[in-house]
Amino acid sequence: MTTHAETHPGDAELVERLKRGDEAAFTALLRRHQAKVYRLAMNMTRNPQDAEEVTQDVFLAVYRKIGGFDGRAAFSTWLYRVASNAALMKLRGRRGGPHLSIEEEGPAFTPDGHHARPVADWSELPEDRLLSGERRRVLEQAIETLPPDYRAAVVLRDIEGLSNQEVAEILGATVLAVKSRLHRARLTLRERLATYFEARRARA
Repeated sequence: MTTHAETHPGDAELVERLKRGDEAAFTALLRRHQAKVYRLAMNMTRNPQDAEEVTQDVFLAVYRKIGGFDGRAAFSTWLYRVASNAALMKLRGRRGGPHLSIEEEGPAFTPDGHHARPVADWSELPEDRLLSGERRRVLEQAIETLPPDYRAAVVLRDIEGLSNQEVAEILGATVLAVKSRLHRARLTLRERLATYFEARRARA
């Protein structure tokens, strides 16, 4: 009798099979994780062609470099790391991109760490406005202007829902560094959204 575990092997078993040259194991890993890798690449690059290229590069790397995967981390964590690095390389390779400097153009702070100017809390706006397609578009555009390292932290933590520890492992950073990037990136995004809603309110 065939068991569920036999018909649906876990990542660890598929990885071991792939290391032994099992092409079917690679196909199974591809089918299982391809959509997730593409979604991550799309969220980071905001470009379908770039996301496709990143996804292809990632699974080519999986096929060629699986022997270097030692199993100390989960396969999904390793895959996220490969995908994030590939997407970051794509972002850093762009010329004349819209990235802003958070230190120079982000929210200004007083010496005691408070905002230099008040920022409206858009989270208190009516839910129908927060969930509108327009608000999502503005937020996506704001994320697109973040520097690559900050964008990666926001995508992995706030969109993919990973923990700070997981994000740190994937980005090769400390948890403290991840928290710092997230804090400044979120404040920058909040200010961009607040500015947008203030402008809309003024026009109305």
